[in-house]
Amino acid sequence: MALFFSSCNSINFLLISIALSLLIMEPTITQAATYGSVVQFRASSWKNAHATFYGDETARETMGGACGYGNLFDSGYGTNTAALSTTLFNNGYACGTCFQMKCVNSKWCYGGSPSITVTATNLCPPNWAQDSNNGGWCNPPRTHFDLAKPAFMKFAQWKAGIVPVTYRRVPCVKPGGLRFKFQGNGYWLLVYVMNVAGGGDISNMWVKGSKSGKWISMSHNWGASYQAFAVLGGQSLSFRVQSYSTKEIITASYVAPANWYTGMTYKSWVNFH
Repeated sequence: MALFFSSCNSINFLLISIALSLLIMEPTITQAATYGSVVQFRASSWKNAHATFYGDETARETMGGACGYGNLFDSGYGTNTAALSTTLFNNGYACGTCFQMKCVNSKWCYGGSPSITVTATNLCPPNWAQDSNNGGWCNPPRTHFDLAKPAFMKFAQWKAGIVPVTYRRVPCVKPGGLRFKFQGNGYWLLVYVMNVAGGGDISNMWVKGSKSGKWISMSHNWGASYQAFAVLGGQSLSFRVQSYSTKEIITASYVAPANWYTGMTYKSWVNFH
């Protein structure tokens, strides 16, 4: 009888503890992400646009770009990249988004209508000196993709110059976790977020130092970069990142060690889906 009474008390205590923990847990998006409530980015419907290319077969002219990814081979994007017209670029918030597209309704399209998937890494600026239908392909409100030449050559003959396409947003499939490239100085931290899976885009970002222990909101600088005007040296840094498309927030803890410095890229173990 004593053993049975003790077991019942233990079970009741466990149930009460679980109930209390559920009541005091803050129902934030961050906790939902932390505890396994994964948000999946879904492909969009197909739309029509046009595509051109820039640079040559080496794609060296595509290095750098408005998103700030630098050398696209080193940052993992390679040559399957695109510069977006202003309409698509969305003031840099479209950096990192992924698009699947096919060449259509042109004699220059390859047979079988093969599709390619590219990541947005640059801005195709307007050219107001040219008519929007004759050279000013990226003038608003046109929806246009200026591809790296190697990407363009996967679905159409380069001699075409410009081809009609059908496209859609698709989930970005990236190996590993988010990557954070540091720039700035002792009073200003500028971070480029790379290798973003899922929607591929970022809307908000926070940083926390191991000594300060509080989350500091970072402001959008340009492209895929976010900045914090704070003294963060000498402490390990964690980041909280929000997806622009899904609004999901994930936390990358202790990404950079206490002896971090600018010019380095630090990898995390978390990513979007």
